[in-house]
Amino acid sequence: MVVAAGGDGTFAEVAAGLLGGHARLGLLPLGTANVLAWELGIPLRPEAAAQVLGAGRIASLHPGLALFADGSTRLFVQMLGAGFDAAVVAALDLRLKRVLGRGAYVWQTLRELPRYRFPPIVATLDGEAMEASSIIVTKGRLYAGRYLVAPGANPTAPGFHVVVFTQAGPMPAALAGAALPLGLVPYLPGVSIRRAARITLAARHDAPSVQADGDPAGLLPVTITAAQGVIRILLPR
Repeated sequence: MVVAAGGDGTFAEVAAGLLGGHARLGLLPLGTANVLAWELGIPLRPEAAAQVLGAGRIASLHPGLALFADGSTRLFVQMLGAGFDAAVVAALDLRLKRVLGRGAYVWQTLRELPRYRFPPIVATLDGEAMEASSIIVTKGRLYAGRYLVAPGANPTAPGFHVVVFTQAGPMPAALAGAALPLGLVPYLPGVSIRRAARITLAARHDAPSVQADGDPAGLLPVTITAAQGVIRILLPR
């Protein structure tokens, strides 16, 4: 067993080292958002999470793999975003994050709204092309904590749910931010959710940022597929 103590970015880095092996992954959620822990029902209290390590059941996690134009790759266990949310993550002051926690993301979102230009993203989902202002490719239902964005998604099942935002500009982005804590993002106008196994995201001109599991990951273009292998993870019984 390998135990990862931290947040979603830490979990993804440790998972990348265990991919396809026989070691079990245990989680102690000590991060800012702890999205994967919320998703899998792992307690946030360290003592309760530690009990899962000794008496949990083993499940298979199906992570995603992002391939960038420079040949680099990035494994993610919960989600990958391109567009506005990735711009917020890229510009986030880590010192402020340590002080304010999730509040730092709210502050940075307010700063990015008037200056982000919302360049169009061309998304190709299993061969079908469409244009979007932002994209979230997710393995799970939740985003930024315990907030619903993709009903029906399951990180222990193959494939991805793709949340497509087609309306560009500060007002639709602000509306999505307000709808997030209420679990209403999937039902907003200009938002659709698709299933896909292979996703390519490209830019028409300016290259938007990419974030993976809440950490900066690079710039478009990127191709997303299933990672070759599974992670054996401990979950509550």
